[in-house]
Amino acid sequence: MLTSPLQLRGRSAPSRVLFGPHVTNLGRGRALSERHVAYYAERAAGGCGVIVTETASVHESDHPYERAPLAASCGPGWRAIRSECGPALVLAGLGHAGAQGTPAFTGRALWGASGVSDVVSREVPQVMERTEIDALVAGFAAAAAAAVVAGLDGVEIQAGQHSLLRQFLSGLTNHRPDAYGEDRSLLLREVVGAVRAALGPDHVLGLRLCCDELAPWAGITPDSAPAALTAPLPASPASREFRHRESGVPAARVASSLPASRRLRDTESAVPGERASIAQLVDYLVPVRGSGLTVSATRPDLHTPPGFNLPLARGVLGLGVPVVLQGSVVDPAMAEAALEEGVALVEMTRAQIADPRLVAHVRAGTPERIRPCTLANQHRARDPRNPLVSDEAEPRSGHETLDPPLPLTPGGARGDLLVVGGGPAGLEAARTAALHGHRVRLVERAPRLGGALRFAAAVHGRARFGLLVEWWERELDRLGVDVALGVEADPADLSGDVVLATGSVPSPPAFVAGPDVVVLPAGEFEAAVHAAAGPRRPSDPPGPDATSAVLPAGAHVVVHDPIGDWTGVGVAEQVAAAGVPCVLVTPDAVAGTQLSRTGDLADANARLERAGVVRELFARLRSVGSGTALLTDVDHGAAREVPCTVVIDCAHRLPDDGLWRGHPGLLRGEPEAPDSRSRSSRLALPEVPTRGGRECDSREPAARPAGVQGAGRGSPARDSRDREARLVVAGDCVAPRTVHEAVREGRRAVHGLGSSPAAVPAGRPSADPARPPGS
Repeated sequence: MLTSPLQLRGRSAPSRVLFGPHVTNLGRGRALSERHVAYYAERAAGGCGVIVTETASVHESDHPYERAPLAASCGPGWRAIRSECGPALVLAGLGHAGAQGTPAFTGRALWGASGVSDVVSREVPQVMERTEIDALVAGFAAAAAAAVVAGLDGVEIQAGQHSLLRQFLSGLTNHRPDAYGEDRSLLLREVVGAVRAALGPDHVLGLRLCCDELAPWAGITPDSAPAALTAPLPASPASREFRHRESGVPAARVASSLPASRRLRDTESAVPGERASIAQLVDYLVPVRGSGLTVSATRPDLHTPPGFNLPLARGVLGLGVPVVLQGSVVDPAMAEAALEEGVALVEMTRAQIADPRLVAHVRAGTPERIRPCTLANQHRARDPRNPLVSDEAEPRSGHETLDPPLPLTPGGARGDLLVVGGGPAGLEAARTAALHGHRVRLVERAPRLGGALRFAAAVHGRARFGLLVEWWERELDRLGVDVALGVEADPADLSGDVVLATGSVPSPPAFVAGPDVVVLPAGEFEAAVHAAAGPRRPSDPPGPDATSAVLPAGAHVVVHDPIGDWTGVGVAEQVAAAGVPCVLVTPDAVAGTQLSRTGDLADANARLERAGVVRELFARLRSVGSGTALLTDVDHGAAREVPCTVVIDCAHRLPDDGLWRGHPGLLRGEPEAPDSRSRSSRLALPEVPTRGGRECDSREPAARPAGVQGAGRGSPARDSRDREARLVVAGDCVAPRTVHEAVREGRRAVHGLGSSPAAVPAGRPSADPARPPGS
């Protein structure tokens, strides 16, 4: 069923999979860019049925993040996306963030239902009066009409997270004494009526609606939400002159400019004499959860089980409107099961960021080839740093105009490549080279593949990372890569084309440890836990017994966390789950401070509290001995002590660079990023520092290390030794890397060695543009 077509308003979606609206930071100013076009086209080529573009603000009062699209500026972008997305239905996401926005870019007060400050920004909005309400409704109608003019198949109204419409629906944020407070769904019904009138009867109208704010004392609940869908629309919202204050263009006039055959009166109902309801006017409903109090609950990380919104979807199945299941659905089997229960579509947004060809693999009967989605949220684009949307193991997502696609099938024989190291960088380098036709040999000194990623998957709550290891194992086997485990490479082995991805080693402790103290770097601790648990799949996490077996009897554990990412928090949870007393020491004001980027900060601290982990904040670990750890305050230096017999050190690791340093003359370098200034080609290729045995020609980018100009240690030499070895380093042996960074460098390392379309001039595509890129 997942790959079967679905009819919406007489339009055929090629599959039952929806790619939902989300922040991408791919825009240029407030317009959709060529990067958006390439990003959505990848998912359409992979078989996605319905694509909803990044939510565009329907009024200029709303500018929630720097590159947030503005509907008035999106016409050309919408048109370009529609032209490149083939059979997929393309809808415009439309919304207004209201009090969950920011005044940083407009200099104006935010709009809100009532003067209730936002929990995150603490901003108190301007209470909307009739003028602002009319402008908002007009903005929705005008944006819908513009989407029709641009050739889109319809629109989706945002009334979920980061939505002014949800704020009007909720008793948490709507304390109005007027009609919009007495009937909190009134504004939503006016907007839906106006948008349907602007769209006409032939275009798709979707609604993303919060059905549970997780705040039952005053917020929207699963029991109260259906009432908004079944209540009749107000008498004649579309007949009013909803006038945009600045433009002075009545939205009703925009809608009436459509041909008569394409107009639909907002009052129409299937029953003569009755006024229509939202459920009768919309073509699908996406029930979601979360509010300003629980922003992370809408798209939570991997600690929340996939499919968490299935109960919400079941609760609205009987309203007569097609229902879309949203909620961390990343497994086609789960999606199929939901379709069998009666939902019409399944949103698989993060799954298609991880693998744009998800539907194509299901259709081909090869679901095992789908790149797993970790749900770690480490590439959320709604972040003050404005990062581009991407994925841990698919770095090309969000960078489609810069990074070249991989072949769909392995190419012809192109030579030999040695990959040293079986972590993420080495695994992706081997896979990339094999897809380009190389005969690849990968050597790994450990008895199993995965490197540090295998041990990261053992950390409490991170088991989904193990799915990536299992996927790479299947891919290397499918592609015929020669994998040698338990083999230690030495400098004499480094001949021909070589990718070095030898990983990392622990850094020396930054504290003094007495002889009676056990100090375990986090990676080595997890390796020992893995060994104690015995053979198992990487995604099958060791139990508490394995953790207990690694720690001495009667241990008091201090988890030293100077970084503040998921490692220290996860290790502390793991130790506490084994029933061992645990103290987490951090120099920050809160444990796991970097988890604010993934949306897990508050939840992580709540889990630590429930687990009984003591959090020592604003603290530095100075020394350990005689059963105690000495801590000092980071601000005023006051000392305090906590019980300690074991330290698990979650500090940064250092590059394991002994192999290339042991071979005089080998170049140390890391793959460079593609030149973001090269916009003339979607296949601009990266320059990667190499030490090569052939001169670059006009088809290859000049190879040089970052920061090195001209001749010297970083310049490609041309003697007999160089002809014997061309070496690139990637991953943790360059510097501590995330999975995303390691995968990107492993892939670019192969490109830099000339194994990819890098031999094609940057201004000319290296593959048939009509051919969908590989996954």
